[in-house]
Amino acid sequence: MALPVSVLMALVMLCSSPVCSLHCDLPLSHGNQETITLLNQMERISLLLCLKDRTDFRFPQIFTDVKQLVKTQGTALLHETLQQIFNLFSTSGSLAAWDETLLDKFLTGLYQQLDDLEICLEKEKKVEQTPLGSENTRLLVRRYFQGISLYLKEKEHSRCAWEVVRVEIRRCLLFINKFTRKLET
Repeated sequence: MALPVSVLMALVMLCSSPVCSLHCDLPLSHGNQETITLLNQMERISLLLCLKDRTDFRFPQIFTDVKQLVKTQGTALLHETLQQIFNLFSTSGSLAAWDETLLDKFLTGLYQQLDDLEICLEKEKKVEQTPLGSENTRLLVRRYFQGISLYLKEKEHSRCAWEVVRVEIRRCLLFINKFTRKLET
């Protein structure tokens, strides 16, 4: 099976990204805003036509209580969330649902943010041991995205199902913006 163009582009970026930019201030807000804009542009069907398909994906509450997390856990949470979004939109079902150009740009933006966060995670691991809470937090995020994947499968990756997921991921990215600002203060 051939890799989608967006995944290939992400791999090219990996091989050519400058690892020398080791400034680790969680540089997500600008890139994340661009990602949100691209996700908004990907809308193909009005959510009003998909009201019967709405569901509660049970967004992890950990995003709403930043005070519980140390910075290392926060970085791990952001990384896992963006990785899961990248994985979700890299599936063949996603390729059929979205405009390929917008999807490629969206995935490339996510990949760049993931690359930046990996640098942060590596620096933080050198400074302190990763707390057990980081792994628990990652598991919460994985469970959340497993629920989204199951929903898409149950709905047979319909246009409405993808639209509901797009809106949920937009909500998730908005929380990441808010979460990142809180972590930086």
